[in-house]
Amino acid sequence: MTPLVDQHRRRRQMTPRHLLMCRPSHFGVEYSINPWMHPEKPCDRDLALAQWERLHELYASLGHHVDVIEPIAGLPDMVFAANGATVVDGKVLGARFRHAERTAEGPAYLSWFRDKGFETLLWPEFINEGEGDYLLVGRRILAGTGFRTDRRSHAEAQEFFGLPVTGLTLVNPSHYHLDTALSVLSDDEIMYYPDAFSPGSRAVLGEMFPDAVQASHEDAAAFGLNAFSDGFNVILPEAATGLAAELESRGFRPIGVDLSELLKAGGSAKCCTLELRAS
Repeated sequence: MTPLVDQHRRRRQMTPRHLLMCRPSHFGVEYSINPWMHPEKPCDRDLALAQWERLHELYASLGHHVDVIEPIAGLPDMVFAANGATVVDGKVLGARFRHAERTAEGPAYLSWFRDKGFETLLWPEFINEGEGDYLLVGRRILAGTGFRTDRRSHAEAQEFFGLPVTGLTLVNPSHYHLDTALSVLSDDEIMYYPDAFSPGSRAVLGEMFPDAVQASHEDAAAFGLNAFSDGFNVILPEAATGLAAELESRGFRPIGVDLSELLKAGGSAKCCTLELRAS
């Protein structure tokens, strides 16, 4: 083992999480709002559902509590629960989508939270696409902008949650959401794809996370950064073999999953997973 690996390796501990998911009962690529979506290509809903069920079962087997919101016909992207809201300290910031095709998802998710007894909710003034562009690292929110989330929503999130928000600008259309270009591994560790960000944002990430895992083009293209970590287990696309090897060298347990059918709509493990952080 090299000294570099020794330097990065820590004693890792899994922390059980409360998650929200949505079955892809109405999944399909019926329109194109990102470079991954090609409605003219065939899509297998049964396969998408089977792949999703394996992810759902994996979370349960690892000790996480998973709630499931009822899917709504006509909302094929509702499976991507991470976009439905941002939840920190029991506070729920609703999602307001940029594209008309997804507009109804925001109220649907906010209604679920209201029905489940969440008391502090905010319907946002500005466009934000939930945990697609808001990622919590310790007690700081990393906030993406450039393609979907309005930069003005960053101040709205900071005021609502009472936490510092660091804005990051995305410049690569294939990585239109922050959670396609960056993944939170622990309270002070991330992995990211430098070429997805503006020069200034790359500098900010380098300053804040000098020891971050940096993804290769191949692993980023495999959606390897659309990953979920519980502090020890890191669920990511099985094709992202380079990232898996680096994570293992740092003491994490990478678990590869096949969500290739959902990737046809531009989503993978993290997109399917919204974390419900209690107060």
